[in-house]
Amino acid sequence: MNYLTSLLKELVAKRKLIWELSKADFRKRFVGSYFGVVWMFIQPIVTVLIYWLIFGPIGFKSAPPVPNASYVQWLVPGIAPWFFFSEALNCGTGCLQEYNYLVKKVVFKVEILPVIKLISCLFVHAFFVAIMFIVFLVSGKRPQISWIQIIYYSFAASMYALALTYLTSAIQVFFKDMAQIVSICLQFGMWLTPIMYSEQLFLDKGLTMAPMILKLNPFYYIAAGYRDSMLTGDWFFMRPTLTVYFWAVTLITMLVGLKVFKRLRPHFSDVL
Repeated sequence: MNYLTSLLKELVAKRKLIWELSKADFRKRFVGSYFGVVWMFIQPIVTVLIYWLIFGPIGFKSAPPVPNASYVQWLVPGIAPWFFFSEALNCGTGCLQEYNYLVKKVVFKVEILPVIKLISCLFVHAFFVAIMFIVFLVSGKRPQISWIQIIYYSFAASMYALALTYLTSAIQVFFKDMAQIVSICLQFGMWLTPIMYSEQLFLDKGLTMAPMILKLNPFYYIAAGYRDSMLTGDWFFMRPTLTVYFWAVTLITMLVGLKVFKRLRPHFSDVL
């Protein structure tokens, strides 16, 4: 806990450096690309289109569990935070190798590298959230005060992604296959989180325990929260059990990740 407190103080003290490095990291992604920043929208939009064709009115015709909502309106709030979470975890896992020249500097606080990657991914997420708002407005949805909760749930997703990144990035330095393991786990995680489908499917088949098992996945709280904010107008305190569970898991993961990171940190420069 002392290490976490000192890290928070360090992040505050070096906030300007973190901000500048995050902007540089964001710009670096599109250096030499003809379409530049446009590419960050293409894959998510194509993915949403594919799932809409498969699960929407053309394919399996899955009906959203929210009344008066189209499948796209139900899908986008669930998949938008997942794009951000998966990108943050994938990019963050390899951040120590990517910035190995900074890791080798004795005076540089390597703990800020996962934060830099996270903020860089947040820039992309902000654009996608703006597109989500536009989709809702164009489709006839009126703005609700609950939409402001997207800020809270984005922060929650950021903290959970950062907690996992401290663990995976530290291990990646010594175990190069960690990035592939993370990628595979994210593929499973996407389907273990009811993003493209509703847990009501299991209830209709008499599998009453399935929704409870799905809720053990911390990201369920994020996906459900985005949908609550955009569609139903429910507030996070209306899910007290899930809220406490999510933050407890996130805090424990953060402490474990930081402990592993701190223990392995003295060996980073030698290995890299």
